[in-house]
Amino acid sequence: MLFSEVIGQQQHKEALLQAANNNQLSHALLFLAPEGAGGLPMALALAQYLVCTDKQAGDSCGKCAACKKAAQLIHPDIHFTYPVVPRKSGDKPISADYAKEWREFVKSQPYGNAYQWMQFINAENKQGNISVRECSEIIHNLGLKSYESDYKIMVIWHAETLGKNGNRLLNSLEEPPDKTVFILVATQADRILNTILSRTQLIRMPLLPVAEIITALKEKNNLEEHEAKRISALSEGNYNAALHLVKQDTADYMIRLRKWLNAILSKNPNQLSRWITGMAASKMGREEQKQFLRYFTKQLEYALRKEYIHNSELHLLPEEEAFVMNMNKKADFFQIKDMIRLLEDAGYHIERNANAKILFHALSIRIKSIFTGASLPEI
Repeated sequence: MLFSEVIGQQQHKEALLQAANNNQLSHALLFLAPEGAGGLPMALALAQYLVCTDKQAGDSCGKCAACKKAAQLIHPDIHFTYPVVPRKSGDKPISADYAKEWREFVKSQPYGNAYQWMQFINAENKQGNISVRECSEIIHNLGLKSYESDYKIMVIWHAETLGKNGNRLLNSLEEPPDKTVFILVATQADRILNTILSRTQLIRMPLLPVAEIITALKEKNNLEEHEAKRISALSEGNYNAALHLVKQDTADYMIRLRKWLNAILSKNPNQLSRWITGMAASKMGREEQKQFLRYFTKQLEYALRKEYIHNSELHLLPEEEAFVMNMNKKADFFQIKDMIRLLEDAGYHIERNANAKILFHALSIRIKSIFTGASLPEI
């Protein structure tokens, strides 16, 4: 991948290029990037730049043999480690066992997340990790001589899934073989061992600005200006979420959301029970459940902006405009704020594989309590 293909993050691009060109690049980097901010694309671009044999001003050439191999994820001196799961009971897989799927996934979803990767390899609800055996494989691979490049590069995607197994890499991180570069990519620093954090140069990548996502949606997905602005606002700096919204008709989200709130506010418990059962039984996976709650959160934020920030530019569909107006009639500032907090907490638990039926049942009860003013004990 070229640096020019990485969306935004210009400051980090320039800093990495300057360090590489001045031979001052750290031998162990940790890109801490929120989902959809481009941690993996930045790692791929840096790896390709390091092996490129005809570097241009500010980027790799994209045309030499090394660049072509790097772009296809088959360069022999660029190694990849990522979370995997056993294909069958008793297996002890390593990343190389999933190399074909990895190449297909990265080419189609370079901004994808760990859940999407697990779905791509049919892992169902299993949690992937980077095993002890994988760590031994990393040490072995980096102990070999490079084949074609001056550099040997190890890209570790979702480094937080190393867990305590990462302790096996401490010596390699601290004193790696000559011309060896570790590029770790993670989204959650609190899940990474402090011993690893202390041995890497931390590079914090921010969420993408709205303008950058708008440009990317127009250029890469051929969206019209208005639709690009609307989706960019909903995505909240997450390009992966923006791509999901491009494929998902958000009108479906609004229909589902209206039915849910009507069921919550109705005096018929069976109506709410049917909605929750249908939600749990639907083909809506964990990622889409998270996006649905994020969509609801955004509509509540729009309601606050509509009510309290005059002349605020909102890119809403007609049905969303009507929803926002009705929400401001039914709930005040504090009620909406409390609902936003609940939805954010629910999204957190969905990411950790919470049971959908139990989660939406509890969430429905608490949202109803907010509307009615009833008090409930904290969970």
